[in-house]
Amino acid sequence: MISTPSEFAGYSVIVTGGSSLIGASIAAGFLDRGAAVVIADMKVSEGNDAAAGLGERCEFVATDLRLDDDIDRAVGIATGMAPIKAVINSAAVFVDHQLETDRATWLDAFNVNVVSGAILVQRCRDQLAAAKGTVVNVSSVSGRVSQPHRLVYNTTKAAILQMTRNLAQELAADGVRVNSVSPGWTWSRNLEARYRDRAHADRFAAEFQPLGRMADPDEVAEAVLFLASERASFITGSDLRVDGGYGALGPEALGQAAAKIPPSEER
Repeated sequence: MISTPSEFAGYSVIVTGGSSLIGASIAAGFLDRGAAVVIADMKVSEGNDAAAGLGERCEFVATDLRLDDDIDRAVGIATGMAPIKAVINSAAVFVDHQLETDRATWLDAFNVNVVSGAILVQRCRDQLAAAKGTVVNVSSVSGRVSQPHRLVYNTTKAAILQMTRNLAQELAADGVRVNSVSPGWTWSRNLEARYRDRAHADRFAAEFQPLGRMADPDEVAEAVLFLASERASFITGSDLRVDGGYGALGPEALGQAAAKIPPSEER
């Protein structure tokens, strides 16, 4: 079934972490397909700017996803706009001091990255069931591999993949599909602050992604929109990698080691 511009007309969608470049792109995609959208995020300035740029059917709701009352308020506002058809869990915190991370930081990361998504789905379950709706969780390639200087973030993203599988099984009887997307290196405000310009960032990403660049936020959004749409009507419990080939590489990566440390000429 091919999606139409009005596929989500008459429904609302909640996008957590919607003030990010990926989140705002996801919100824009649902608006283009007829939905009303609630951006639920604790970054007030960025969230208001994102919603203002997306038009009157998009509303920003200041939401600390660690607080059930805030989640309930966001759900209530979305419900007031239209019945909820989709929940997109894309909020994340990135604080990671590897093994030096203290307990409070570990718990906060799981609270935001994992638990908040489960609680939001819990609160929306009846509406999602009535609409035969969908849930899409934003995981990461980091949830499948070990990476230098990371421990907490990767562990939470791995937990999201498992949560997706279990939610898919639990909600199947309600007619609700649950999937995830796993972006690779994707252009974001954090990376813009780190690398300054996109060309520099793309050169970095080319070390890991065979397509030779970072993903654009819109490319991740399109994967989310596909999984939320009727085009994916028989897909649940799956993860769609949007990683430019990151996950296809083995330990030799793109051959840099052989190029940088050539074999000995000695016999």
